[in-house]
Amino acid sequence: MKLSKYSGDLSGIDYLSLLVIDINGAVRSVSLPRAYVSDKVLKGGIGFDASNFGYAQVHKSDMVAVPDLSTGFVEEKDGFRILHAFCDVWTTDGEPFDQYPRTVARKAMDALRSSGVGDDAKMLVELEFYAFDDARYSTTAGHSYYYVESAEGIGDDYADAPRFGISKGYHRLAPDDRYGQLRNEAVRAMEAAGIPVKYHHHEVAASQLEIELNFISLASAGDAVVLAKWIVRSVAEELGLFVTFMPKPMYKVAGSGMHVHQYVEKDGKSVFPGDGLYGLSGTGLAYTAGVLSHALSGSLLAWSNPSTNSYRRLVPGYEAPVSATFAQGSRAAAVRIPGYLKKGEARIEFRTGDATANTYYFLAAMLLAGLDGVARGLDPVKLGYAVTKETPKNTFPTGLFHVLSGLKKDCAYLQAAFPMELIDSWIAMKRQEAEYVYNAPVPQEYELYF
Repeated sequence: MKLSKYSGDLSGIDYLSLLVIDINGAVRSVSLPRAYVSDKVLKGGIGFDASNFGYAQVHKSDMVAVPDLSTGFVEEKDGFRILHAFCDVWTTDGEPFDQYPRTVARKAMDALRSSGVGDDAKMLVELEFYAFDDARYSTTAGHSYYYVESAEGIGDDYADAPRFGISKGYHRLAPDDRYGQLRNEAVRAMEAAGIPVKYHHHEVAASQLEIELNFISLASAGDAVVLAKWIVRSVAEELGLFVTFMPKPMYKVAGSGMHVHQYVEKDGKSVFPGDGLYGLSGTGLAYTAGVLSHALSGSLLAWSNPSTNSYRRLVPGYEAPVSATFAQGSRAAAVRIPGYLKKGEARIEFRTGDATANTYYFLAAMLLAGLDGVARGLDPVKLGYAVTKETPKNTFPTGLFHVLSGLKKDCAYLQAAFPMELIDSWIAMKRQEAEYVYNAPVPQEYELYF
C-alpha cells in the first residue's frame, strides 16, 4: 500500500475521493474524476443521500459533503493517483450537520474551551485486532457458525503446526509471530499518511496484534483511528489475510480493546499532574471520577462499548475491566494510571472501550464525562472507585440493553455536543442490533439444553 501526504498540488491526481463517516464510525467514499474537481466543488462540496449513512430520514436526507484538504493524502493504486480527504457534512441550509461525527467531536472541543479547564485534549489510542488466514461465518434458520484459521496454530488446517500456545503470544518475535509483515507495512503506510505511531507488537493471544498510535488532539484523533483501521484492513487484504477489530472473536481467549490514554492541556501544559493520589491533580481526579461515574451508569459505555460483542469481552479473567475502578499500574482497572511515568507526567488510560465504537462519539462522550466530573467536583475516592483488596462493588452493566437504558437516563452531560435526536437514534439502532443477537440461539445453548 503506497500512501503519501497531500502536497497541495492537484496536478497528477486522477481522482478525488471524498471520505464521509457513517453513524457507526465507518468510512465511505465517493470518487470524482480530476476534470470534475473545481474550486466550486472544493469549497462547496457535493450533495449526497445521508439516509444511507444512518443519520437522516429519507424525506430530509439531502446533505452536502465538503472536503477538508488539510486531511488529504494520496494513494497510488493500480496505476492511479487518488487524493483522499475527509469531509465535513453540512445541511442544505449551509449549517454544520449536528449529528455528524466530526461535528460532534468539534463541539466537544468547544465545550472544553468554554469550560475554562483547558484548550486541548490529547488522546493516545491503542488498536488491538486479530489477523486470520481464513475466516468464514454464516447464519440461517437451520445453522449458525463461525470458523477462523491462523498459521499460529488455530483451525483444522493448522492443528499440527508449531505453535506457542493460545495465550502466550505477548511480544513474540518471528518466526513465532507470523504477522510482523502486516504490522510493518501498515505502520509504514500510516506514517506516510501523517498518522503518528508509537510502536506495534504481537498481543497476548495467538493471532492478536496491536498498533499503538501516539498522542494527538481529539479534534484529529477520530480521523486518525478511522484511517488507521482502513489501512490495516487494506494491507491485510493485499497479503491474503482477514482482520477483525471485534472485541471477542473467539471463545475463551483474550478480547481486543481500544484503550485510550488521555490528558487535558491548558496553555500547552497538562492539567492532570499534581500532588493528589497517584500523582494526579484535583482536576485529574475529578475528571477520572466523571468518566467512571458515567461509565457506571451505562451512559458512556453506550458509546465506548456499543455492541453485543463488547460484553463478551467485559468478563472477569481476561484483563478486561468489569467495574468502575482506578488504580496505578493495574490492567484490571477501568482507569489505569501508568506506573512508569515520572513526576509531573500523570495521565489516565481508559481501558474499557473497544473498536466497535464510533471513535468520534466515544472520545467526545468521554471528554464530556470528564468535564462533568470537574464541574461537579467529584472525588473518585469518596465515590468508592479506588481499588482496594475488597471485591469491587461498582460493577458495570453487563449487556447492551442495560447500557442503552443508562444512556436514556443519563444524557444531560452530553448535550453540549450530542443532539437528542442523535442520542435517540443511537439507542433505537443499537436496540435493534441487540434484539437481533439476543433472539438467536448459540451452540453452547445446544450443548446445555438440547
